[in-house]
Amino acid sequence: MMRPVFAVMAFLAVIATGFWAYRENYETQTALRDLRDLQAEIAALRESLGVQRAEWAYLNRPDRLRELADLNFDRLGLMPMEPGQFGAIAQVAYPALAPQTPNLTEAVSVSGSEDGGGL
Repeated sequence: MMRPVFAVMAFLAVIATGFWAYRENYETQTALRDLRDLQAEIAALRESLGVQRAEWAYLNRPDRLRELADLNFDRLGLMPMEPGQFGAIAQVAYPALAPQTPNLTEAVSVSGSEDGGGL
């Protein structure tokens, strides 16, 4: 009597396990496809970043910047940098230190009365 019930339960367990394995296989394939897409996107962004860094270095060449400064001298008034334009460290004005907090030795009224009394 128990044998047919056990056989049906075992059959259902095999079917459920097969269905679970089938779903896990497709989820794994989807995750791997997403991973490949992300890796391709990262590679493209790294290549783009390399191109942008090369362009930045090309546009910031000292001779090009000097030529631009010369061409736009009338409008910008840019002058070449000289050592005399820089100050010494001793000339730097540092902010004053925070004022010292007063040493309170007497009671302070916070209720508005002059005697400092409490309740």
